[in-house]
Amino acid sequence: MLIISYILQKMDQYYLFFRNLANPLKIGIVGLLKEKEMSVLELADKMNIEQSKLSHALTSLRNCSIVQVRQDGKKRIYSLNKKTILPMLKIIDEHENKFCEKCRALRKE
Repeated sequence: MLIISYILQKMDQYYLFFRNLANPLKIGIVGLLKEKEMSVLELADKMNIEQSKLSHALTSLRNCSIVQVRQDGKKRIYSLNKKTILPMLKIIDEHENKFCEKCRALRKE
């Protein structure tokens, strides 16, 4: 029973983490922050989205430590978690380039 409980707990953690990254708005935020850190206003402008909707998505990403925030005067500056998320994105990019030829072909159809 202990093993089943552990497996279910891990599945729940993975689900919550990957659900954040499966959301188009949130993955758009991650993509922009991969390039450089930005304020909420900069993100809202680049994504052409209302600030309240963006703030809600950022809170979810912060709760999962996918993004980090720092205060710069009155601005809140967001960046990706450099310790875990940036290396993970690099691994995903390498995987995609090496193993996802069929996936890329399907996208072109």
